[in-house]
Amino acid sequence: MATRKKKDAAATPAKVSKAQALRDKDVAGLQTEIKDLQKAHFGLRMQKATQQLSNTSTLRITRRDIARAKTILAQKQQQETQAAK
Repeated sequence: MATRKKKDAAATPAKVSKAQALRDKDVAGLQTEIKDLQKAHFGLRMQKATQQLSNTSTLRITRRDIARAKTILAQKQQQETQAAK
């Protein structure tokens, strides 16, 4: 019977969450990310309307990604205003 090798934790790079990747961006980067996500979401909505979208779960995913980016943007802007005081 063969035994499985355990993955070495040090050898595999740590996954970075979507939120952490967004927090690493500056305000301008977040704004461009939001615009890109909104354009992608619009394209998906048009595909759904013309019956070309086979995986409708991508609509929910992009909608949540937009909300995640907007939340982090609002947090960064709030931190900047508090730092300015």
